[in-house]
Parts: sequence; C-alpha cells; structure tokens
Amino acid sequence: MKKKKTTMFDMGARSMAEKLLPVVDNFERAMLAAPADGEGKAFAEGITMIYNQMTKTLEDLGVKAIDCVGKEFDPNFHNAVMHIEDENLGENVVAEELLKGYMYKDTVLRHSMVKVAN
Repeated sequence: MKKKKTTMFDMGARSMAEKLLPVVDNFERAMLAAPADGEGKAFAEGITMIYNQMTKTLEDLGVKAIDCVGKEFDPNFHNAVMHIEDENLGENVVAEELLKGYMYKDTVLRHSMVKVAN
C-alpha cells in the first residue's frame, strides 16, 4: 500500500512538473527581456523573485535542470537540433543549450534541446 502511494505521488508530481516547465521557460524569457534599471526595474525584480520561488519548489519536489553546456552529447539527456563546426570545442560537445532540460529524480522529464559541435 505504501509503495502504491509513493508511486501515485511520483506520477502526480511528474505530471505537474511537466505542465509547469513551459511556465518556467516563459519566466526565463521574461527575465532576459526585463529592464535592468529605470521604470521597469521593480517589475523585473518581482519576476525574478517569482521565478526563484517556482524553481525552488520544483527542486523540493525532485526536479533539477540538466547541466549540459560543455559536456559530451548524450542522447539519453540531450536532443541535438543543430550542429556547428567549432575548433575550440571537442567533437560531440554541447556548444549551446537552446531549451533547458530537466530530470525528475532519476528520470528525464524533458530532454535538453542543444547545439552540438562536430
């Protein structure tokens, strides 16, 4: 019975996290476009505080971002959508993260969308 409850909780938490990831993405986009100073600075700080609260809550549930830039491409965690030639990077090294990927505990919630160097 306890194992069944744990499994049901994990399924619910995973489902909720999957639905919240696009919201987290939009908060990240808003923070990039927010003014650093001037009239919109207070609004930008509020957006950052909400984003931090949301990501902390997701982390408390077991959701973590996948660290990928500079790491070797791994199809278990990454989805390569672009390839570039870059002599400064090794072969099959992630050059840029286009969309952040996430893990829920020990399973991939969403693969990182990446640009890979050849």
